[in-house]
Amino acid sequence: MKRIGVFTSGGDSPGMNAAVRAVVRTAIYREIEVWGIYYGYKGMINGQLERLNSRSVGNIIQRGGTILKSARSKEFMEKAGRKKAFENLKKHEIDGIVAIGGNGTFTGAQLFFEEFGIPTVGMPGTIDNDLYGTDFTIGYDTAVNTALQAVDKIRDTADSHDRIFFIELMGRDSGYITMYTAIAGGAELAMVPETKTSIAEVVETLVSSQKKGKASSIIIVAEGDEEGNALEVIEKVKKAMPAPCPMRVAILGHIQRGGAPSAADRILASRLGVAAVDGLLSGKQSCMAGIINNQIVYTPFADCISKQKNWPEDLNNMIQVLSI
Repeated sequence: MKRIGVFTSGGDSPGMNAAVRAVVRTAIYREIEVWGIYYGYKGMINGQLERLNSRSVGNIIQRGGTILKSARSKEFMEKAGRKKAFENLKKHEIDGIVAIGGNGTFTGAQLFFEEFGIPTVGMPGTIDNDLYGTDFTIGYDTAVNTALQAVDKIRDTADSHDRIFFIELMGRDSGYITMYTAIAGGAELAMVPETKTSIAEVVETLVSSQKKGKASSIIIVAEGDEEGNALEVIEKVKKAMPAPCPMRVAILGHIQRGGAPSAADRILASRLGVAAVDGLLSGKQSCMAGIINNQIVYTPFADCISKQKNWPEDLNNMIQVLSI
């Protein structure tokens, strides 16, 4: 293997730049030529490739977003589009690729490998922390810390005005950001897709808190909870409460995806970047480099895509215990 490509795809996450930096510098250290593919699969199809060197990735480890950009590609979903992408890679004599992204990125990478045989090692770049095959994904720690800073500030105003706040965090299919933020932020309840939380339970929690003398409460809601988003939940709770009380909604949105990556995300991205390149050089293909129990592991894309990450059930009970 003499030349590899690297790209970022799907939603951006803090630490992607640190991941690109690690891939580029590891490849160069191993005397491998490395090319950056801009705009993910879209750029692969359009031939938007550029050779990178050590200086190309200088001063980016601390930056959020991705210097290689990211984009959705409907064309790549069709075999004709994937064939065009393959032809561009062969034109640039790319022997293997590192794909930084999430579930959709790996779904495309697996199909691409099955059809054209380009060896691919993935890196888990998503704030949702929902990928099987790694304890943590790149960007997750930063997203939790960003959300936590907001929750801490909202708690100040909730306490000042004796209000109940419903704070909506990202997580259409995953409640990891919500659960960890709720625990670290001392919330009274977390509503996540992985476990059912009824409106009756929310009301019971709030009424119980009021009886204990709590003047304000924080409920963290994942956008994908089965009871709905925060705006839908608050309307249901208002109707079910035995007596009216002041309630507000705060939706953090895309602020969770931006910002400088935390130290944990920079280190995780760096470790996995080295592992991804070394994996390619050792013959790994169609798999993701991850870390489980602080050890580098390689998990087939098929498992990353199809298998459910184990949900830490003890966290649900922990919030109830600590919020009394």
